[in-house]
Amino acid sequence: MTKERAIAHEAEAIERANWPRTRQSLAVDLQKLGVEAGMTLLVHASMKTLGWVNGGPVAIIQALQDVLTSTGTLVMPTHSGDYSDPHLWISPPVPRPWQQLIRDTMPAFDPRLTPTRGMGKIAELFRTWPDVLRSYHPQVSFAAWGKEAPFVTANHTLENSLGEGSPLARVYDLDGFVLFLGTGFDTNTSFHLAEYRTGIRPFMRQGAPLLVNGQATWTSYQDIDFNDDIFPDIGADFEKTGAVTIGPVGSATCRLFRQQTAVDFAESWLKQWQ
Repeated sequence: MTKERAIAHEAEAIERANWPRTRQSLAVDLQKLGVEAGMTLLVHASMKTLGWVNGGPVAIIQALQDVLTSTGTLVMPTHSGDYSDPHLWISPPVPRPWQQLIRDTMPAFDPRLTPTRGMGKIAELFRTWPDVLRSYHPQVSFAAWGKEAPFVTANHTLENSLGEGSPLARVYDLDGFVLFLGTGFDTNTSFHLAEYRTGIRPFMRQGAPLLVNGQATWTSYQDIDFNDDIFPDIGADFEKTGAVTIGPVGSATCRLFRQQTAVDFAESWLKQWQ
């Protein structure tokens, strides 16, 4: 991000807030929305929607931890979509003659080093936060902090990456909640779990560099061809059920709901409309 763009974003955040947001004020807002100590909470966040936050992403993460306490579990997607087969890249695409060189020389995925892509400042900071664990998947890893972090992040399967062997399924097992901090259902990765459970999506070949015997090795695997274009439509119908709590956190309109309820709804919705 250029200096000018960063200044513009901060100016926009100041205009959106009628008062500075703080760790303490955000914690109060989260509690009013329904976030409680001991929850397992999967968070999708957009920092710019919250208004001007004193301390930025640090204060936001601290506020979430303050409310959940050490008895709860904070989870965020830490995806790295550029750790994928370059022949599938469209935003932007790369010339075909580059693709094999990219496969041959891309560094191996390392949960400690590999940055997120397109996840925002909060998730990027969270993956490096003390006592945070990150699941081992080159494209769609998740990071977690708190009581159930080891359970959520362990044994993330390479194939069926957002299915039964994923952190999403572990959040489901824990009867966790999903929080949209200024985001919408277009970001709701939990709906992908419903895609797997319906069995309606075709499979495709994927690939990424993994560390094998100390060497970066291009590894191919099968996964479904995701379709998140329909997620806003599923989300709009899901909201009509009354299962979503909507309210402000800072300057953002936020949504809180039980993940099991959302996934089960999406599974039925997809089966009906396939």
